[in-house]
Amino acid sequence: MTLKAIDLFSGCGGLSQGLKDAGFSVVAAVEIDAKAQETYSLNHPEVALYGADIRALDPLSVALAAKLQPGELDLLAGCPPCQGFSRLRTKNQKTSVQDDRNDLVLDFYRFVVALLPKTVMLENVPALMRDDRFEQLREKLSLLGYSSVVEVLDASNYGVPQRRKRLILLASRVHSPSPGKIVQQRVTVRQAISQLDAPSKTKDSLHALKENRSPAIRKLISLVPKNGGSRTDLPSKYKLACHKKSDGFRDVYGRMAWDDVAPTITSGCHNPSKGRFLHPSRNRNITLREAAILQGFPVSYHFDVSHGKESIALMIGNALPPPFICIHANSLKAGIVASTQ
Repeated sequence: MTLKAIDLFSGCGGLSQGLKDAGFSVVAAVEIDAKAQETYSLNHPEVALYGADIRALDPLSVALAAKLQPGELDLLAGCPPCQGFSRLRTKNQKTSVQDDRNDLVLDFYRFVVALLPKTVMLENVPALMRDDRFEQLREKLSLLGYSSVVEVLDASNYGVPQRRKRLILLASRVHSPSPGKIVQQRVTVRQAISQLDAPSKTKDSLHALKENRSPAIRKLISLVPKNGGSRTDLPSKYKLACHKKSDGFRDVYGRMAWDDVAPTITSGCHNPSKGRFLHPSRNRNITLREAAILQGFPVSYHFDVSHGKESIALMIGNALPPPFICIHANSLKAGIVASTQ
């Protein structure tokens, strides 16, 4: 029994990877960003990718091309762009509420109405739960006959080697959905990346991308204690002037710890000034390959280095961790299969 899924706001393909790992056939995806589209197609060439603004896309035309009638799709999944709901943005509630990207949640619902999938998965930042549009979405799903469950979960409990709290909504019109089971043991930074070759010795172009740091920053990095050390451990004379003025963002220029999970991998993961992104034992930032692995991507996942560090880091930081998606997709899959027996 082959179950079919559609991935909305697909980015570089983390969600689709997780769905495929769970045994779903992803028949269509939608993504507006050109570099994310190219990366998606590098890794999922068999999927019909719509490089369009979802607000101008007719869901029935997508279904028709996939030879699906309303009600036949097994899973509609997606992560509407969440910048308007991010923790930093929501410190200014007025700005967040007015962000046009927040309305894309309702475009996700427009696809639900048209396609009537058996199950739905929506993943986002926890702050979305407090937005009226999300409450509207849940109420409308209920009126369409969907049972739903919403949880804020830490991806590190689901096979992802990083702390990452995410909101996930699972809905179904064929069973009562529930999140997947927590993995017994967390995957540590050591388990995830210690086996990689040094960037200077690798044939992996993503892993080999060079850093460009000033002598002063290289010196500062070398002084941060190995295996979980922080800039706060440095003698005063080595602390940057901006850090002396502010005690906030204490993780910047911090090292990851080998036997713990990584901090949340963000779009700044290539820059130690953006978070605790220093390698546990080497005097460097983690590479983009290491960042992708800590985000849950397989080591073979392709990124075009010609896109540049900033763009690739943005794709990796915005991606959905495939193991997290796989576990919850498997839970929905079990319910779909049971409903047919």
